[in-house]
Amino acid sequence: MPEATAERERMGLRDYTVYDFISRNALLYPDRECLVFNDTRLTHREFKEKCDRLASGLLQAGVREGDRLGIVAHNCDEYVILYGAAARIGAIVLPVNWRFQQDELVYVLNDGAPKMVFAGPGYRDSLLEIRHALEFAPELYAIGGGEASSGYAPFECLYSDELADMEVEIEADTGYVIIHTAAVEGRPRGALLSQRNIFSIDLQVMLNQSLNAGSCHICVLPLFHIAGLSQTMANMHAGGKNVIMERFDPEQALRLIDSEKGTNFYNFSPILKRMIDAYDALGGALDLSTIRSMAGMDRSENLERFREMAPGVQFAAGFSQTEAMAVTWCPREERPGSAGKPTHISRVALFDDNDVPVITGEEGEICVRGPSVFLGYWGRKADTAYTFRHNWHHTGDIGRFDEDGYLWYVKRKADKELIKPGGENVYPAEVEKVIRQHPAVAEVSVIGVPDRQWGEAIKAICVLKLGKEVGAQALIDFVADKIARYKKPKFVTFVEALPKTKDGETDRDRVKADHGGRY
Repeated sequence: MPEATAERERMGLRDYTVYDFISRNALLYPDRECLVFNDTRLTHREFKEKCDRLASGLLQAGVREGDRLGIVAHNCDEYVILYGAAARIGAIVLPVNWRFQQDELVYVLNDGAPKMVFAGPGYRDSLLEIRHALEFAPELYAIGGGEASSGYAPFECLYSDELADMEVEIEADTGYVIIHTAAVEGRPRGALLSQRNIFSIDLQVMLNQSLNAGSCHICVLPLFHIAGLSQTMANMHAGGKNVIMERFDPEQALRLIDSEKGTNFYNFSPILKRMIDAYDALGGALDLSTIRSMAGMDRSENLERFREMAPGVQFAAGFSQTEAMAVTWCPREERPGSAGKPTHISRVALFDDNDVPVITGEEGEICVRGPSVFLGYWGRKADTAYTFRHNWHHTGDIGRFDEDGYLWYVKRKADKELIKPGGENVYPAEVEKVIRQHPAVAEVSVIGVPDRQWGEAIKAICVLKLGKEVGAQALIDFVADKIARYKKPKFVTFVEALPKTKDGETDRDRVKADHGGRY
């Protein structure tokens, strides 16, 4: 009897998965709309049926629990259905940033080694070109419309009506999605998130934004980004509707809010400013009164102007990252300038460099425990162990708590040195590595600087080799040809020498002090 009990527990007595809430929605809200993409409109019942048929087809094609499914495509309905089918059978989705250059794409795909790769119309030729550089032989499928060119099977061929052998039990703590974060030492790291991670943050987002079956998320962010994915999943979990945009277009986003009665979306600079400009260009004729919540970062003047357009909107403040998602949160007006209080599912502490807790008011590294903390870095045991030392997730960011328990973000730790242009993560070391490959450059230091358009921009301070010359734009273009374009410097400054520490290393603090406030 004890053995039978243990078996039942292992098979899911205390588990709840993404597929479980998809099934719940199909039961409770069968005729409510779940997913809208262009002319496609699916109810919750129809969405579950699509997920089931695709899951069955994936199983018949040999996909098993833990197998990775790579996606290199813009947003589409099939992208979301693939997330649902993977949850049903325990496959791991590997959504790839479509801004990556070919070398980056090769690295990420080799790192995840997906059994199948689903490519959108604009990326199929690139994948065929790099296929020889892959260390595995994935099956290729077309996704997101367009003709399935040579070498690709159509997405539709994976749908199957043979659902008899679908008795697959998936535990909530199994891997579900790998999202590659900013490159450390030149290589991106894949953060492995479980289904428990996803539905845990769903619950927090649902609470923060008062999501319910009547909510409508306008998905303006890419589904390879944790913000776009988590907002989409939270809205689905609540029984609401997701309106998926292939790519962000400010006028289309405004028209969708108006026509679909959008209630929430996620913003990174310069999304909001572009929407404001488009709204003004249209003469303010569209109705944005249904918008109730907006998460993300932006300048105060943009938020205030958007509130004039959408009077019922609530802006959120918080601290989050792919590895732990929403760590702190509060309405922006509650404690202006702060990152909010720890969420209901996050235990947050601040530690010094010796992992000793700091007292209230002092600065320390932001560390987290809770069900939203990721499983670890894919294939990187040492990195995972270091990040999880002393049984806390170390974010690499510095903050302080005030007397009322609000977190105030201070800076990033020196060993993290992260720049966030438009919500993307960029490590200076990766950009520096590329710039040093230019034959005219002797030394370089890359820093982040304030930017009205992107929130933060990349600036490169360079020392040229004796007798060598290169222009700023030529150097920017050189970087853009080798890594994703969002990683290229926006500003380049040439100097005679970089300041040094006593050890002969570049003094980054001096570089920031000398060049951080000037463009």
